[in-house]
Amino acid sequence: MLNFRVDGPAHAPALILGPSLGTSLRVWDAQAAALSRHFKIIRYDLPGHGASPVVQGATSMESLAALVIGVADAAGADAFHYAGISLGGAIGAWLALRHPDRVLSLTMVCSAAKFGTEESWHERSALVRGEGTRALADLAWGRWFTPDADKDAAQAMIDDLLAAEDEGYAECCEALSGYDIRAELPAVTAPTLVIAGRDDPAVPPAVARELADGIPGATLHELPGAAHLAPVERPDAVLAAMRAHLPQADGMTVRRAVLGDEHVDRAVANTTGFTADFQDLITRYAWGEIWTRPGLDRRTRSCVTLTALVAGGHLDELAMHVRAAIRNGLTPDEIKEVLLQTAIYCGVPAANAAFAVAQRTLGSLE
Repeated sequence: MLNFRVDGPAHAPALILGPSLGTSLRVWDAQAAALSRHFKIIRYDLPGHGASPVVQGATSMESLAALVIGVADAAGADAFHYAGISLGGAIGAWLALRHPDRVLSLTMVCSAAKFGTEESWHERSALVRGEGTRALADLAWGRWFTPDADKDAAQAMIDDLLAAEDEGYAECCEALSGYDIRAELPAVTAPTLVIAGRDDPAVPPAVARELADGIPGATLHELPGAAHLAPVERPDAVLAAMRAHLPQADGMTVRRAVLGDEHVDRAVANTTGFTADFQDLITRYAWGEIWTRPGLDRRTRSCVTLTALVAGGHLDELAMHVRAAIRNGLTPDEIKEVLLQTAIYCGVPAANAAFAVAQRTLGSLE
């Protein structure tokens, strides 16, 4: 099993982020924090990279893709959106071709349908087996980043390269040597975004354009001032392009994720012609606009909502949002702390009633 990390709401749509050769899952740090507000983010390390062990025999794209499917299964993601950088993007394309029922959308960043020549990858694997990844460090600086890149962020990626297991890196090179899906591009059915760095010497824009031209309906987005690790060098631009490509959570999806299917199904069943417009209002604006904003995570929004309901004396709504707070990751002790805070700023009588409601609600959940 590859090392992987999961961030974001457990019930949100899954988004797998694949790293490039020589880097670890932290290559996506700048995007993962923002995307995890709306998606269940699953990041993994390639064999012999980051915290993943070397996997003997992982020398083909088929074997690497099978390892990623294992990560998806372990994380409970039957279907998922996928975004990957370079080799990570190639794995995503392979999955989209071999497992089209599981890949909901595809983003390929600084990636290609074929990288270099078979001979060049065998030469690189032999070099790393003989001299280690340190033999590639100087080359990586010029291929991964432009001279204007943030030096600390760039050095972190070079550190990942130096920490990679030589055998794991070499096996990934062998997997790339046999990778060529140029003839299969028309068979990719997942909605696809291709992101290219205009200053990428490893995958020039013309190579990325081959992907976009070959995949039906694909979109090409070129980033100025970016080399091969565009998500590190131009993090905000990559995030913006991904947000425009990925589906945004609708109000009903968020409402169900926070309140639970049982509550929402009951509310929908009880909707009448008189209340239908009001139900539509709260679904679109409360859940589709406010609860999906990126400024606060759902745990924090639960704390704010509990406080506001105590202050307003809305005890029926309070019970509902105590249950929602648990779903959003708050513990009973944290809910207690929120109610203690309200005793000072909203009044002891209000907090007394709130504690009674919360105690009954938490007891029913137990």
